[in-house]
Amino acid sequence: MGLFDRIKRVVSSNLNDLVSKAEDPEKILEQAILEMQEDLVQLRQGVAQAIAAQKRTEKQYNDAQNEINKWQRNAQLALQKGDENLARQALERKKTFTDTSTALKTSLDQQSTQVETLKRNLIQLESKISEAKTKKEMLKARITTAKAQEQLEGMVRGMNSNSAMSAFERMEEKVLMQEARAQSAAELAGSDLESQFARLESGSDVDDELAALKASLAPASPPNQPQLPPQQTTPPNTASQPNEVVDAELESLRKQLDQM
Repeated sequence: MGLFDRIKRVVSSNLNDLVSKAEDPEKILEQAILEMQEDLVQLRQGVAQAIAAQKRTEKQYNDAQNEINKWQRNAQLALQKGDENLARQALERKKTFTDTSTALKTSLDQQSTQVETLKRNLIQLESKISEAKTKKEMLKARITTAKAQEQLEGMVRGMNSNSAMSAFERMEEKVLMQEARAQSAAELAGSDLESQFARLESGSDVDDELAALKASLAPASPPNQPQLPPQQTTPPNTASQPNEVVDAELESLRKQLDQM
């Protein structure tokens, strides 16, 4: 492969790539339908012209047939009148129109075939344009969906998913801690209340037992004996009792010495 061929191929590939990137699918579809509609207009004009030409040829053919019939009658009339020369001239004119009619019949058959072909092509093109319009709407919807999906994916790629998920995890951990603290406070409140009732129940049992013990140890008092005033609960001062005993013993020794 020559150098110029390689350069040509590289340039062509780059140009094709640029054209492919520059193509907008929606605009390309719109342009394609516009071109098809232009072709349809031209084809309709062609069909109309072909039909008009067919009608002219058909009229010429019919006129030729009328001339043939006319000169046929003239030839017969001339023979009936005994004018053979005039009859011969009439037959010559008939032959001329017969040749013209034959040519016109051939042309008319060709034109009829052409018109039928053009009509079929016109119907096919109209059907293709209708189908293309339907496909265009479907493709436009798909293009819109693809663009939206591409934009959404770009937004998702642009988002920092790690930081977002870590934020959710931190919030979840805070919620769990708050729930744990609330549950602990509820358990502590319930335990304090139960302990208070337990202390009340245990204290009442001890007091009742102490009262019963006191009642069993206290002597029974006579029925008519007045109640003694309650004894003082304050114990007597026992700190001076040892000194009094020592003084008494000392005085007794003194008396014994005096008697000796």
